[in-house]
Amino acid sequence: MERCGWCMCNEKMMKYHDEEWGVPLRDDQKQFEFLMMEVMQCGLNWNMMIQKREIFRACFDSFDFDKVAEYGETDIERIMGTEGMIRSRRKIEAVIHNAKCFQKIREEFGTFSDYIWSFTKGKTYLYTGHQKGEVPARNGLSDRISKELKKRGLKYMGSVTVYSHLQACGIINDHKETCFRYQELLEMSDAVHKRRDKEQ
Repeated sequence: MERCGWCMCNEKMMKYHDEEWGVPLRDDQKQFEFLMMEVMQCGLNWNMMIQKREIFRACFDSFDFDKVAEYGETDIERIMGTEGMIRSRRKIEAVIHNAKCFQKIREEFGTFSDYIWSFTKGKTYLYTGHQKGEVPARNGLSDRISKELKKRGLKYMGSVTVYSHLQACGIINDHKETCFRYQELLEMSDAVHKRRDKEQ
């Protein structure tokens, strides 16, 4: 059974690839989890995030954004003192701040999922060449969404971070054509082909 090469380093990464990466995501708590794991990942690597995922969940109330939005100094100190946690005060504060911004988006759009999927009108994008392994770190779509998220106050939302999130939550299907998940995800998504020069 062939998989995308990036996940072959260990069992947890393969499990994440096989069960979660690229699945069209409509659950807001999961959206927040993936997005905030991207925040924690900045400057590090995704394998480390997957290995530390249970630590993150313990620190941030399983990524319950309503609870995280209420965190104060005591919670920041608790998280900073948690064994195995990434001890970046700026990132921890950004997660708390982003939870409040996340709530505001939900108030305006009903759900964060409705908001983030509105950029592609609910479609999963398949870019010409990406399935052959020619995957960029960012593109026009992630540039546009990054700009909008920053405008709404979210932190650590650069275009590269946003592109990774769009892959993770199924808005972009970047599984290789030879990967067993590529066709499976096509069947559970409303996918449209996009030329790379028409990437927005």
